[in-house]
Amino acid sequence: MARICVYLGSREGHSPAFREATNALGRTLAERGHSLVYGGARVGLMGELANAALAAGGAVTGVMPDHLVEREQAHFGLSELIRVRNMHERKATMAANADAFIALPGGIGTFEELFEIWTWGYLGLHEKPMGLLNIDEFYSPLLSFLDNTVSHGFLTSTTRDMLLDAPTPTELLDTLETLL
Repeated sequence: MARICVYLGSREGHSPAFREATNALGRTLAERGHSLVYGGARVGLMGELANAALAAGGAVTGVMPDHLVEREQAHFGLSELIRVRNMHERKATMAANADAFIALPGGIGTFEELFEIWTWGYLGLHEKPMGLLNIDEFYSPLLSFLDNTVSHGFLTSTTRDMLLDAPTPTELLDTLETLL
């Protein structure tokens, strides 16, 4: 039983596949006995994930800075909502409360969180597994770009390999669980 931090959008995106896979991840986390740590919103994919995990009996911890409680529409039905002062404290709190990290589709905030936690891993600040849930090939262009970065000598293959990926929640969790 691990605490899985998930980075994802406060919007739903255009493809129904995003919502379906997000709900499947929430259910699967709870069914496998993992708890969810995420950004604390009740809207978009964030809300879908939390609601699915809660409905399946899972524990859900949200972390949200005070200035975003209204803007991101905080989810007050969680197992725990941790309010923090700022974004730096949010990311540090989420990381401290997680045993592994998963990124689902999202926007600039999701990308920033993903790259920061990956950088922290590269720098040896944690040794927790990280993965991308590549729903509907959302992350395929990024994965291609990262492979290109390796081929141009700006990223080692060892660092690239730290970032796992899979197309389904089950496949990604199966891989992450072997590393916990």
